[in-house]
Amino acid sequence: MDKDGGPHVRSNDKPLDVVIVHREQPERCIRTARSLLGQDVPVRLTVIDNGSSESARRRIEKALPEADVVVLEANCGFGPGANVGLRRWLSAGEGDWVAVVPHDAILEQGCLTRLLDAVESRPRAGLASAVFDDATKPVVDRYFGGILIDAERTAGWEAAGHPHGTLMLARRDCLAEVGLFDERYFAYCEEADLGERARRAGWEVGVVWGAVVRNPSISESTAVVEYLQLRNSLLLVRDHFGRYPAFIRLTMAVGDTVMRTLWPARRTPIFNLPARCRAIVDFGRGRFGPPPASLLAA
Repeated sequence: MDKDGGPHVRSNDKPLDVVIVHREQPERCIRTARSLLGQDVPVRLTVIDNGSSESARRRIEKALPEADVVVLEANCGFGPGANVGLRRWLSAGEGDWVAVVPHDAILEQGCLTRLLDAVESRPRAGLASAVFDDATKPVVDRYFGGILIDAERTAGWEAAGHPHGTLMLARRDCLAEVGLFDERYFAYCEEADLGERARRAGWEVGVVWGAVVRNPSISESTAVVEYLQLRNSLLLVRDHFGRYPAFIRLTMAVGDTVMRTLWPARRTPIFNLPARCRAIVDFGRGRFGPPPASLLAA
């Protein structure tokens, strides 16, 4: 720590590799990159572009000459896109830690330093993340999947079920042992699956209070978010806790869908009946990966 009580500057450290997953939001991506470059930790940026338009890619390349922009031909999703960057880092990158962020994450000053300070003394820390509110932490529930519960601490490391996807650190040895993001998820819940696999392999997973990141926007349509969150939570519960908890989760999902359809006042902001019905059907059929084209078009 500096004499004023703030985090010390790691000016002599090697750059931290950061993978930014981008899709058709160049201004947000540039803002995120500058937020990272403004930290007191040197960073090496890799932007994984998920099939954006040529104009969007050119805007990023012009504004961020420091970044290595990797262009994918189609929208592969957050997890598969991040995996492209993670594989590059595992094969040719340096250091024990890599960071992964979406294109709309804004880091508060000192965020990366606090994260790295917290994991430095924990040799079994495998996954860590910043926090984006002041009261909750992520866990994996056997019936609901990835959820938020009340936090116990307000400073330093706190054990969690999985890292927040808004900004996470992953240790090289942890990824080498448990693998990367499961690409069946496409987006949403993939960080919960990774966290559960890491914890079961004996790695520590936690959030670091004081390391704060903001996520001011949702880029996807509400129908896509509704579909992916429901389908993927069913997959997460089944794979990690078995068929009976998955049956309970499915029963609750059907009941909740009926209730919110009949009583509009109880609907969430992202409630979408066709998306929820399709999510349940696709889970039953074993259809994972990208959301249906009909939802993307809507």
